[in-house]
Amino acid sequence: MTFDYLIKGLLVGFSIAAPVGPIGVLVIRRTLTEGRLSGLFTGLGAAVADGTYGFIAGFGLTSISDFLIAQQFWMKLFGGLFLLYLGIKILISKAATKEANIDSNGLLKNFTSTFLLTITNPITILTFFAVFAGLGLGQEKTNYMLSSALVLGVFIGSAVWWLLLSTVLNLFRNKITTSGLTWINRFSGILILSFAILAFYSLL
Repeated sequence: MTFDYLIKGLLVGFSIAAPVGPIGVLVIRRTLTEGRLSGLFTGLGAAVADGTYGFIAGFGLTSISDFLIAQQFWMKLFGGLFLLYLGIKILISKAATKEANIDSNGLLKNFTSTFLLTITNPITILTFFAVFAGLGLGQEKTNYMLSSALVLGVFIGSAVWWLLLSTVLNLFRNKITTSGLTWINRFSGILILSFAILAFYSLL
């Protein structure tokens, strides 16, 4: 029973992480320009945020979820501004002429940026509630073992997706020229700015 919940959580986490959004664009861009480890830590930030929301949905913490949903205007505003900042920064950044040397501070920054982007998206918590309810998951609020297995599965599923994505992209990294990296920066920046515009539009 516990293993079943772990597998179900893994599938939920994987499926929610897989669609390409602003996080996916960041992982792709950072993997190709900075390396697999940078892309992986970028994805892990989103995986931890997914696990956090999975925890809230899985344990039925309605008071926290209600607060997050009630504050969705400010969360969307902060997320939109952060996307705007990232988009402009990426758009004007120059392509690296040598391999990036990412230290622990750089990896932490990559992790933190995507954690904040994911955790400030109130749609994520609604998505988890909808998916859990549709699959009949997370209803055993007093069974902490099952809920814990569910949350762990969500984190593992999300993390596995980002590991696969960064690993596959890293295989093509050495084949991309400086000119190609410049276009990747421009394309990524425009996409991130598009997501920022959509975030602001949703506030209207």
